[in-house]
Order: sequence, then structure tokens, then C-alpha cells
Amino acid sequence: MDIKSRVEKLVEVLDKNKAEEIESFNLEGSDYIAKAVILANSKGERHTAALYDHIRVAAKELGEKILAADESDDWIVVDLEDILIHIMTPQYRIRYSIEEFLQELKEGKFKATEKIG
Repeated sequence: MDIKSRVEKLVEVLDKNKAEEIESFNLEGSDYIAKAVILANSKGERHTAALYDHIRVAAKELGEKILAADESDDWIVVDLEDILIHIMTPQYRIRYSIEEFLQELKEGKFKATEKIG
């Protein structure tokens, strides 16, 4: 399954389980640790955890391997190696403006220019 189809399936899971303001970013060809990023708002702390549970189940069904997850009450980041999923409360999403960073990255604003060392 190609990355676009995988992202679409994961977005469907989030949407079906009432995540809000879901956005995905194709970052293939950029200097970023993932080829795609999915952002989604939860309705609160318990909803954040519930959405992560749904993603874990869906990942297993899709044959995806969760390499790591960083959890707090307001924000969970799920690492599927080439796809990152950020599930967060609206307050955190506003505070960190991840969309702006990802859009600039997609547009090539942050390119590696030189190796150090």
C-alpha cells in the first residue's frame, strides 16, 4: 500500500472517531524525518487517549508498526516510521502552530545545506 493510501486509512479512523480539524501533509522529498504527517484535534484529554487507542488498533490491522509514541494528557505523537501522527487538544495545536512549520517545510524553506563534521 502506498503512503497516500495509508494516510487516507489513518485519517478515516480519526474522522470516524470524531477527531476534529484533521489535516495531512505529504512531505516526500523534503528534509524531514517522515514522509507524511497527520494532525488532528481531540475534544480533550480522554478523547486524545481514546483516539490513540483507535490508531493502535487500526495500525495493527493495516500491518503498520508503531515504532514509538510520546504521550501526555494533551498531546500524543505516534511514530509509524514514515508517518507521524499528532493528536492534540486545540489549545496545544494553536500554541505550537505545527501547520505553519509543516507548510514551510513542504515549500522547501528548511533545506539541509551542509553537513557538519
